[in-house]
Amino acid sequence: MILTGAQIVVECLKEQGVDTVFGYPGGTILNVYDALYQQSKEIKHILTSHEQGAAHAADGYARATGKVGVCLATSGPGATNLVTGIATAYMDSIPVVAITCNVNLPLLGKDSFQEVDIAGITMPITKHNYIVKDVNILADTLRKAFAIARSGRPGPVLVDITKDVTANSCEYEKEKPESTVQTGQYTKEAVNEALALIEAAKKPFVYVGGGAVLSGAYQEVREFVSLVDAPVCDTLMGKGVIDGRDDRYTGMIGMHGTKASNFGVSECDLLIALGARFSDRVVGNPKKFAEHAKVLHIDIDAAEINKNIRTDVSLVGDLKEVLTALNKKLKKQAHDEWMGHIADLKKKYPLSYDASALSCPYIIEEIDRITEGKAIITTDVGQHQMWAAQYYKYSMPRTLLTSGGLGTMGYGLGACIGAKMGQPDKICVNIAGDGCFRMNMNELATASRYDIPIIQVVINNHVLGMVRQWQTLFYGKRYSQTVLDDGVDFCKVAEGLGCEAILVTKKEEVAPAIEKAVSLKKPVLLNCLIPEDDKVFPMVPAGAPISEAFDAGDLEKKK
Repeated sequence: MILTGAQIVVECLKEQGVDTVFGYPGGTILNVYDALYQQSKEIKHILTSHEQGAAHAADGYARATGKVGVCLATSGPGATNLVTGIATAYMDSIPVVAITCNVNLPLLGKDSFQEVDIAGITMPITKHNYIVKDVNILADTLRKAFAIARSGRPGPVLVDITKDVTANSCEYEKEKPESTVQTGQYTKEAVNEALALIEAAKKPFVYVGGGAVLSGAYQEVREFVSLVDAPVCDTLMGKGVIDGRDDRYTGMIGMHGTKASNFGVSECDLLIALGARFSDRVVGNPKKFAEHAKVLHIDIDAAEINKNIRTDVSLVGDLKEVLTALNKKLKKQAHDEWMGHIADLKKKYPLSYDASALSCPYIIEEIDRITEGKAIITTDVGQHQMWAAQYYKYSMPRTLLTSGGLGTMGYGLGACIGAKMGQPDKICVNIAGDGCFRMNMNELATASRYDIPIIQVVINNHVLGMVRQWQTLFYGKRYSQTVLDDGVDFCKVAEGLGCEAILVTKKEEVAPAIEKAVSLKKPVLLNCLIPEDDKVFPMVPAGAPISEAFDAGDLEKKK
């Protein structure tokens, strides 16, 4: 049948099983929005308050569902407003397709009104991108974009379409999406080498990253950990692959990881990295990271092998596929003495906080208790993010959605909206610091407009908490531009944007506030006032070995 380019865009979205898109209209993309209007019963469009919110919402939708998230924007500033969200998805390997429209083909390259080279701008932060100048290749280009976004190591793809292409017509034939087949590069010899390493180890430790979430391999990971008889830690991106209440679980590794994880990895004789990239926030000083251990690294991206840490054996392939192969051949191991030592570390170095006053860890624990650890938690970036990683007991993957690689302040609220649209039966809670919340709090209007029942928790200490923590510990308490003690009333802001609001100033107010927010089934903000100098511990100074993790007690001893 003959369709316009705009209609082809919508039909291709339907082909790919897209049921929700996030975006903001403008002049060059009007034809697409007109076509969406005709198909509004099949594809729901969420009009965000800002294009960045649309990108984060598409990202949150993708993380929560495992599907490809989709965002739309017009040319010029509409397209550039997507950039931070695209970069966020790129750093965390999240499948997103961003569709933008540009000026008419004859106007390209002439500094026309609202014209930017968005393909050039986003080249370093996408898996691939396209500019479509011919309606005859539009459908195939969009199909390729979705295939690239979800195949191999996932990531964002941008498709920029000139406005005249959306108006021109051509023949369109519906096609079924190609199934994405993950092909491993590992060999039988590498599998045997890995098995030999595991069977020779006396003190193995498993380190789980975001790839374990993206591959859907959590059952295989849990079986593998049991077979190896090893303790297991995770990264910020790997939360939920191992149940946070599992006896083998030692908590997060790295800069704000537990002492049990950091000390255990520093002592182990075999470190098994599953879908992890050895980022600087995990490794600390690479020369002293797991220096007594051999390293077995399994990852789908060959570029990650030996990039940050040298490995002894590596298997390149989809983690689910590789672990299935290993689990079939791996004999049950036993490391009673080592597991006993790790259990002692967990008892000796538990996470702790001041329980005498209202604090973020207490709020997180109450959210965990009331939601029974089954909510989807989104966060922004900073102290609250680390506390959310430490104190909520994630039992399943795709339940902590957070900006790990880019560290994007303002990410969480849009992501929470996207997550709720993708998983409407889940309680969705965004935890943000007051500094982060200021960046994209306009998206409360989006939640209000569509009556999306998310819970926005603001951990309000009237400072930029993580930066202040560094200024306190390493900059002589010179609080340059980190104090936010002004007249902004977040409850009034939320109410003005059409949401419910609850002020929380005491511990005894926390549980009733959370329970009320859950029961209201509408967008609710909890403004929680905590002390300005609460700190996230443990902590490893930047560039230091993770074996040098310290906490408040260690600081007291040095005085």
